Amino acid sequence: MNNSLISRIFRRQILEMSAYKVANATNFIKLDAMENPYNLPDEIIEQWLEVLKTCELNRYPDPVANELNTIIKQVNKIPDIFKVLLGNGSDEIIQLLLMALPENSNVLAPEPSFVMYKQISLSLGLNYHSVPLKSDFSLDLAAMLIAIEKYQPEVIFLAYPNNPTGNLFNTEAIKKIMLAATGLVIIDEAYAPFAQASFIESLKDYENLLVMRTLSKLGLAGLRLGFIAGHPAIIAELDKIRLPYNINVLTQKTAYFALSHYAIFEQQTQKICQQRTLVLTALKAIKELRVYPSSANFILFKTPDSLANNTFTVLKDRGILIKNLSPQGGLLTDCLRVTIGKPQENQLFLNTLAEFFQQ
Repeated sequence: MNNSLISRIFRRQILEMSAYKVANATNFIKLDAMENPYNLPDEIIEQWLEVLKTCELNRYPDPVANELNTIIKQVNKIPDIFKVLLGNGSDEIIQLLLMALPENSNVLAPEPSFVMYKQISLSLGLNYHSVPLKSDFSLDLAAMLIAIEKYQPEVIFLAYPNNPTGNLFNTEAIKKIMLAATGLVIIDEAYAPFAQASFIESLKDYENLLVMRTLSKLGLAGLRLGFIAGHPAIIAELDKIRLPYNINVLTQKTAYFALSHYAIFEQQTQKICQQRTLVLTALKAIKELRVYPSSANFILFKTPDSLANNTFTVLKDRGILIKNLSPQGGLLTDCLRVTIGKPQENQLFLNTLAEFFQQ
């Protein structure tokens, strides 16, 4: 391929970026991607398959997914006065938000946080600014307020709980950020099922607030369905650039069916939270590690200097895949992140990790 053609056609920001990489998890115990490890019960799967028989694959899906939209609002207790926009995963919603901004807009988020805020911002040629978290991964409110004053960002992203750190930022700090912001504040509640904390009730108090969620962490990662809730006037503008029929008929039918059995996911979430407590306790018992509190379905921990890569490799060689965050540098140097799996998976991970540090 002629490199001059590539450099002439594509923007500099694209040429300088790296693609988002997903590890091959075939034949591994998969504890790297914050998925719910539990599938639906067999009898529910049989009922779901009957539902799929009614899908008219020859027809376009409901363009606004009315049925699905309604049950999402019910399950997530979103007041009727607010509107919901559905996306092909929360990634598409982030992209829609940022595509809607004027040229040369500013986007602000803490660092470290969800990598797609930066990735999509840069891919669209926007000005992305990050504010480092404190050493304990809490929000540096003073620095955030200074950045807001300096850059006047059109969009601020705050993950709640934060990914990849797992902690909930201080509620009062977030409220001060929303008051200071002249643009939109997006509270990304991807891990809300495990946190029992939300800003949905605050939608009525801040007209610049939008709350974004996904069904991926709940237990439907394969569907790629996310949504954002907020003032109808804001959602209407975003809806103008949403591609037609972005939620396919199989996703609409499946998500509606699954959310009609929401109690199953609540039971699974409870199991995951119970296991999270057990894994946290066991990790803290390994004296070489620094373990961070989590309100999500994963736990971040830090190894001694320069041991993260070796720890990751040892676990991988034993068929256990977790996330090595150390290459990202900064506050994440020497850090690893493990998703909470099934009890036997968690125990094998813990046994392997303890054995490595006892050598």
